[in-house]
Amino acid sequence: MTYLITCKDKKNSLNLRLSTREKHIKYLKKIKNKLILAGPILDKNNEPKGTVLIIDFDKLSDVKKFVSNDPYSKVNLFREIKIIKFNKVL
Repeated sequence: MTYLITCKDKKNSLNLRLSTREKHIKYLKKIKNKLILAGPILDKNNEPKGTVLIIDFDKLSDVKKFVSNDPYSKVNLFREIKIIKFNKVL
């Protein structure tokens, strides 16, 4: 099953995001075969203010575990996380 994950950062957390970014990217590389898309959501100044992931996991519980173990989650960067079933057509 494919899942679309959107994560919105807490206000005034750009420094926290940038200081954790390398660990976050390293974490994503561990699931490279299950990762379809990853990237930041940008604000009006093209600064990151959130994250979008599309991943292919068998179970929702595995997705939740993956998200909770993400370095961004571990430093409490996000104010909101949404996990939505997604059907990739192309």
